[in-house]
Amino acid sequence: MQIRRTTQLNNTQPLNFRAGKKTNASQTSTFAPMDQLDLSVEAQRLSQANDIRQERVAHIKSQIAQGVYETPEKIDAAVDRMLDEFA
Repeated sequence: MQIRRTTQLNNTQPLNFRAGKKTNASQTSTFAPMDQLDLSVEAQRLSQANDIRQERVAHIKSQIAQGVYETPEKIDAAVDRMLDEFA
């Protein structure tokens, strides 16, 4: 996967950089950033795979909505995994 930012020139009027001369916004070129995402064939294949367990997702969403998903034990386990990964 590659993510690139390219810039396109929207206004092709020349810039005037002479000392003491002011220019207004209509006299300057503006750049509009344009993001681009390229996925490899393998990434495209994986993104189309439907191996998401919908019943599991629904159960977790329900727990989050009820405010019972995050428990101290789950948070401790997540922190431990994160520390193991970065340590």
